[in-house]
Amino acid sequence: MIDLKFLRENPDVVRASQKGRGEDVTIVDKVLASDDAKRVAITEFEQLRAQQNVLSKSVGAASGDEKVALLANSKELAEKVKAADAKRAELEAVALSHAMVISNILDPEVPIGGEEDFVVIEHVGTPRDFSSAGFVPKDHVELGKLLGAIDTERGAKVSGSRSYYLTGVGALLEFALVNYAISSATKAGFIPVIPPVLVKPAAMEGTGFLGQAAENVYHLEKDDYYLVGTSEVPLAAFHMDEVLDVAKLPLRYAGYSSCFRREAGSYGKDTRGIIRVHQFDKVEMFSFCKPEEAKQEHQRLLQWEKDFLNAMEIPYRVIDVASGDLGSSANRKFDIEAWIPTQDAYREVTSTSNCTEFQGRRLNIRYKDSDGTKAIATLNGTLVAIPRMIVAILENHQNADGTVNVPAALQPFLGMTRFELV
Repeated sequence: MIDLKFLRENPDVVRASQKGRGEDVTIVDKVLASDDAKRVAITEFEQLRAQQNVLSKSVGAASGDEKVALLANSKELAEKVKAADAKRAELEAVALSHAMVISNILDPEVPIGGEEDFVVIEHVGTPRDFSSAGFVPKDHVELGKLLGAIDTERGAKVSGSRSYYLTGVGALLEFALVNYAISSATKAGFIPVIPPVLVKPAAMEGTGFLGQAAENVYHLEKDDYYLVGTSEVPLAAFHMDEVLDVAKLPLRYAGYSSCFRREAGSYGKDTRGIIRVHQFDKVEMFSFCKPEEAKQEHQRLLQWEKDFLNAMEIPYRVIDVASGDLGSSANRKFDIEAWIPTQDAYREVTSTSNCTEFQGRRLNIRYKDSDGTKAIATLNGTLVAIPRMIVAILENHQNADGTVNVPAALQPFLGMTRFELV
């Protein structure tokens, strides 16, 4: 949730941010109006309650007919206080519901536009020239069959479309990627976490996943629980309703979990293979820090992601995501896109978002320093999303015969230098 004080003082900035995202601009005026109404109702309630307190003291000091009259007035005033309190609560709920609709304020450096209006920040590595090696690269589905690593046919038989099995070296590759990711994150000072993947509505709403992202969320209606699409959700909610020790900031966590996404609106996209699936595993970085340190922390998360891609020896590019393609919680987002040879394109494999204090306010997570208690800033970054990283490794490191060379960084975790045909 954005800072309402900032909204009252800078409504045009918020309107511009909403417009840049392609979202409702009129909600700003609705929030301002409902906030004014709420503040008036609070004042009226507090004034009546103050009168009630004064009257209560008068009743205690009175006697006889005077006391009878004061008691009658006290009863009448109590009804007014009750009604004013109900009105205050109702208007506070309305104001909060309106405020929760507004997305985070865009960083001034964010490119304005839709999905294709991103800005490329840098290219790292050179895509491999397979023609000079004398063969046409196979895609990850064909390689997965040759290696006994990926089975999408049985995945579809058991779980429907966009499902798969990782078998043999495919499963071993996942374990190696997770172990390398957690090992790297731990060395960088992250606390490893295996979080729950079933969460209450408050966790989903607090992180901003019940707004524009709701269509891709699995909801277990009978129990009113949600399956998370990223461990960002339980990691963000880990400190919900807490005041953090400023001396321990930044607090960094690396969460490993399964993730679940409905992929609504992606009909016909990436139907082959394991690029866009309903269930996958991921290692997610999450940081709680002071707001004034969030931009620098964002760059650190991005560098850790780049270090991972460099270790996998995969060409990639870094993009500054455009305003219309940002999640509602993100103030700014960088994606890393790996080169996928058979698609002749870069595809997203990791991302990192600066959510400033947006999630901290929604989840009531604060820290206390000499200036008082303040909302915490939160940031997230995918260290490795398993299926897409497997795609990138298999396709970029393949040989003419279908075998695949193992990146040097993963060899100690796998005990092999090459994946052989089965």
